[in-house]
Amino acid sequence: MTGLPVIPPLLRLVRVEAHSRIFFGILSDDGSLVHPLSGPGHGTFPVEDVRFLPPVIPGKIVAVGLNYRAHGEEMGKSLPDEPLLFMKASSSLLSPGGEIRLPRMSRRVDYEGEIALVVGRRASRITPEEVPSFLYGITCANDVTARDLQKKDVQYTRAKSFDTFCPLGPAILSGALPDSRTISTEVNGEVRQKSMASDMIFDPLTLFSFVSQIMTLEPGDVILTGTPSGVGPLSAGDVVRVTVEGVGTLVNTVVNGEGVSTFRS
Repeated sequence: MTGLPVIPPLLRLVRVEAHSRIFFGILSDDGSLVHPLSGPGHGTFPVEDVRFLPPVIPGKIVAVGLNYRAHGEEMGKSLPDEPLLFMKASSSLLSPGGEIRLPRMSRRVDYEGEIALVVGRRASRITPEEVPSFLYGITCANDVTARDLQKKDVQYTRAKSFDTFCPLGPAILSGALPDSRTISTEVNGEVRQKSMASDMIFDPLTLFSFVSQIMTLEPGDVILTGTPSGVGPLSAGDVVRVTVEGVGTLVNTVVNGEGVSTFRS
């Protein structure tokens, strides 16, 4: 990732394709228009005329497990004394509107709606108080998980890293923290998850700082902050919607393994 554009806080940054060009833009308040920051022309594009891409291409995707008490209880696991970290392969990234592919080696694949933190500046060993000046903003994510393989393996890499297992977007709310925002996940129009970011065990400032003590975070890196309770299985034909208050809604469909990803860099 070469860098994110500098924009005022609380704007919704998107990355889209139109007229065979990929460019950043600002999503209008009502979500109907994209105002390009660069690229073809100088006007606006109706959202129907663009294809949404992941708003950022992370060098690494760091995820946090069991960060909502109710989710820990439903998984039958003890709550961690410090953030439980794992990685998702960057190749698992998927565009808004893209197809989540069910891998043939798994018999159960679950949705996990999450709030994602997007890194804006290189960060190493920073304090929680310093985090706001290093955070670019927040976006929606779906930490798709092959649940049977997660239980089988000692670690989470395989279960979390299949191609298409990290839908991200559609927009980054610049300069924002999760605070008390609501996050919800719907499958085929039915609400399956709903919680507030304030219910996290480890708050976003603590998470960001904790990760930076272990690895240097680079601009464009993403931290997934954990999922609320209510996770469940996906089937081919399902439509999954992850909504973060003030950010937008990430929509993806589910297909069997022969489906084609819409991710493009």
